[in-house]
Amino acid sequence: MSSTGSTYGDIHRYEPARESTAAAIAIVLLTIVEVAFVGLFTYGLVTGWGYTAIGNMYLGGVLAVIFIDLAFILLLYRKEFLPDVMIVKKRRRKWEDLYVREGQQHGVDSLGNAWDQFKRAVYPFYKR
Repeated sequence: MSSTGSTYGDIHRYEPARESTAAAIAIVLLTIVEVAFVGLFTYGLVTGWGYTAIGNMYLGGVLAVIFIDLAFILLLYRKEFLPDVMIVKKRRRKWEDLYVREGQQHGVDSLGNAWDQFKRAVYPFYKR
């Protein structure tokens, strides 16, 4: 990726979503299945299926199916209905990632000025 003419925050690539009809139908069907399993899970909680070992495992399986179905719904939505956008980010230099000031990028004295270090310890926003 070259940054010729791109500034921070510019949209580098924008591809609109496909918005296919088959994906919309699949999302609607998966949502109906999701509502059915949520209803089954709620019914199982209300009637006390969780008090037996088999019923508890059954409720856990229904809950797992609910989350897997929701994952497929979100996957289809992200793939088919959200645009593909790449935004230019500002690339920092390596010494900036280490929280080093620009004047300190080549190193500082190990001893330095004791009075200046004391003032910086007492008041962290002290400027030289």
